[in-house]
Amino acid sequence: MRLRFGFLLGLLASLADISHAMAQAGPHDRPPHQVWSFEGALGRFDLSAVQRGYAVYAQVCSACHGMKSMTYGDLAAMGLTMEQVSRIAATQQVPGGVDAQGDPVTRAATPADHFRDPFANPEAAAAANNGVAPPDQSRLALVYPGGADRIYAVLTGYREAPAAYRPSHAGAVYNPYASGREIAMPPPLRDGQVVYTDGTPATTAQEARDVTTFLAWVAQPHLEARHRLGMQVVLYLLFLAVLVFLLKRRVWSDVH
Repeated sequence: MRLRFGFLLGLLASLADISHAMAQAGPHDRPPHQVWSFEGALGRFDLSAVQRGYAVYAQVCSACHGMKSMTYGDLAAMGLTMEQVSRIAATQQVPGGVDAQGDPVTRAATPADHFRDPFANPEAAAAANNGVAPPDQSRLALVYPGGADRIYAVLTGYREAPAAYRPSHAGAVYNPYASGREIAMPPPLRDGQVVYTDGTPATTAQEARDVTTFLAWVAQPHLEARHRLGMQVVLYLLFLAVLVFLLKRRVWSDVH
């Protein structure tokens, strides 16, 4: 009962996030459709792309965007060993309580810790980013209207503004795929900004594709398990249909 109640609360929270995101969505150009490995009923995540996407998040996005639903231990699911996860966690400092004088202290993170938030509170986040707090990215690929296609389009869609464009606030940047065709975030990616350990050329388009894949993986960590379960159910129903058909023929064979 408690699990069901928790699931319902999570579902309601997700629906509220989606409704809020849709309410905030202003006019924007329709993003071009991209081909993603995780699309469709048989979609699977390319874990190499997920790992590269985490590198983009860690080296670029994490400076402004939190990911409060993720723990460092969750990174093991993208193909890392727990030793690798522990090394990644140990590079981050998280609150460690207080010392003997009552002053707050920090400690090295462990796999059980949640990702470190780059700002102490939403007010500090907004003050550091032209008055707009960067959104948490834990479920961004699900709640952002347009999903992965639009995230990729925004990241790669910065261009010179038309002559008629007037920013609505200080620090706003023209982007035809952002809500209202402007965004408070300046272009975050550039060629060679991230170092890929697998030797993949780090072009802006590649970085954008990889971090979008990572965000989709974070937002839907059980996608492949759901797909496997769905296929098992379909195969079971097909087997059951054949069994019922054969049983029907046998039962009615004497009648004819």
